[in-house]
Amino acid sequence: MDEETEMAERQFTGKHFLAIFVAAFGVIISVNLVLAYKAVKTFPGLEVKNSYVASQEFNERLKVQQALGWEIRAETNGGLLILHITDQTGAPVQVAELQAVVGRATHVKEDFTPDFTFDGAAYSTPAALGKGNWNIRLVAIDNSGAEFAQRVSLYVKG
Repeated sequence: MDEETEMAERQFTGKHFLAIFVAAFGVIISVNLVLAYKAVKTFPGLEVKNSYVASQEFNERLKVQQALGWEIRAETNGGLLILHITDQTGAPVQVAELQAVVGRATHVKEDFTPDFTFDGAAYSTPAALGKGNWNIRLVAIDNSGAEFAQRVSLYVKG
């Protein structure tokens, strides 16, 4: 083979450039679409049904909640999820009603609604939580009907 034929066979043409260009951007666009799909699929995105109404009621709910003066702390111990609800003096509070949803911050597939029992000092329920960050979204109502709503973060070491 002579030198001219060899050069013609190895020449970089516009078709080669177009193929590389399309392939590179195809990979970039594909990755972006996959990431966008995963982000939308795994995040519920709904905190309240109507954000306008929630914003109008926020200050009133905040005043009621601050008047209660409750502090909430969560922990895991021996296969139990334990919620400590205490008043301003540090004494345990027994609420009239307690509703909670426990789950991950990033998806809802591990969410569950625990059935807490009060033992005189704290609320507990059996829970096998995997390691990592968990959220406890709870609503507690006292005997007068005042509502206390809070999202409690819990990190489980593993």
